[in-house]
Amino acid sequence: MSQTLPNWLSHRAAVARDHPALLSGATRWTFAELDRRASENARALLALGAGGGRVALLLRNSPEFVALAHAAPRAGAALVPLNARLVAPELAWQLADSGARLLIYDAEHAPLAESALRLVPAPPPGCAVADLPLASGDVQLQQTIDLSEISTIIYTSGTTGRPKGAMLTYGNYWWSAVGSALNLGSHADDRWLAVMPLFHVGGLSILARAAIYGITAIVQPAFDPAAVDRAIDDEGVTIVSVVSTMLQRMLDQRGARPYPPTLRCVLLGGGPAPRPLLEACAARGLPVVQTYGLTEATSQVATLAPADALRKLGSAGQPLLPTELRIERDDAPAAPGQVGEILVRGPTVMAGYANLPDETAHALRGGWLHTGDLGYLDDEGYLYVVSRRQDLIISGGENVYPAEVEAALLAHPAVADVAVLGVPDARWGEIVAAFVRLRPGMALDEPTAIAFCRERLAGYKAPKRVRFVDALPRNAGGKVLRQQLREMLAEHSDSG
Repeated sequence: MSQTLPNWLSHRAAVARDHPALLSGATRWTFAELDRRASENARALLALGAGGGRVALLLRNSPEFVALAHAAPRAGAALVPLNARLVAPELAWQLADSGARLLIYDAEHAPLAESALRLVPAPPPGCAVADLPLASGDVQLQQTIDLSEISTIIYTSGTTGRPKGAMLTYGNYWWSAVGSALNLGSHADDRWLAVMPLFHVGGLSILARAAIYGITAIVQPAFDPAAVDRAIDDEGVTIVSVVSTMLQRMLDQRGARPYPPTLRCVLLGGGPAPRPLLEACAARGLPVVQTYGLTEATSQVATLAPADALRKLGSAGQPLLPTELRIERDDAPAAPGQVGEILVRGPTVMAGYANLPDETAHALRGGWLHTGDLGYLDDEGYLYVVSRRQDLIISGGENVYPAEVEAALLAHPAVADVAVLGVPDARWGEIVAAFVRLRPGMALDEPTAIAFCRERLAGYKAPKRVRFVDALPRNAGGKVLRQQLREMLAEHSDSG
């Protein structure tokens, strides 16, 4: 039996109509204003024939994106937020696979949207956000939210193979918000800064939580450390969600200037965090809490409570209520301290992958989401994320976790960013290769970098190759695109 709730934005508009709902550039919308604009957009979606179907969005972070996100449940539509960093053939495939009835885009992405639409065999209509029609005021909108209905289809990053469309329900977002609030608390004056792309589950989750909690979402068009700095100082940001590379740039931008006490939590996700970065934040008194999550579990799975931030430095915390988490090794529960695959169960886990019944059954076998990520639980049940299973390096029969090697290299004062991967080797099966970005004005060569690691790691873990790059390729969620690094290494070998 399905369960329904009153529309959470409508509820907030009724009980706190004048409270700030959205701050984005010059835009300052109260909950009443956001509610009105969401209804206008819902009527537009219905007028365009998208009601009850899937609506793709190709938009930058903007007030228009926020209004459309809240319009969708009123029109009975599921959103398909598209990664604006993809190229036209990739977008065309996702449009066709999702069965989108409509593609809405902004002026910035109009050429890309039009190119993608030309490649779809049976393209949906495309509509610029500025041209959405206004429908009559008597159009009937849905006033409740069915928690079992699909809210969004978010395509996974696609670091290997075809992306898969994770189907997330309204119930997934609701329980994700509940779990986060039970862990971090929810304060009436909270202001959550969204610098992650809104087409990413981490960004969309902020929009849902802001409406459910009745707090202010501050949305910036893209990550800019200077703009983040100003928002923290001038806009009263209390919570911000970032990944490690963003946090490092925030520290570099801030310098020695302390953060204001109003910033009560920096949620750090996107993969295992380098210990030197966490120690640097701890030394500055910056309230960083690691979190572990993934698209298929609607963002957060486990988060370190602020009170444990220093006591459990490097941990991603314990699972958020009502999520369950366990570590499986050789098809059996792992003992404390043993590395195995991270499994997740609970109401934040996706309904499945769109159009992929076999992959869905495999991912959700036994009632647990098999994440493919590797980690372990300590004696107190705190999660430590080691690596993605696909990134594990096996060199001479020994397991090497990239995060451990990356942390060692990041301890060098000249290293700003690093990614480690395994490359085939006739003798060892795989050897460790590192890609390093140096800090401006600093120098480091390959033999010195390797020797630095050998002082801190077992010999089999130390990189055998080190390449220096201007930047590391990352997806919109901040994850390193290791396949691109492998291709770069292959091109270098061929040219050498």
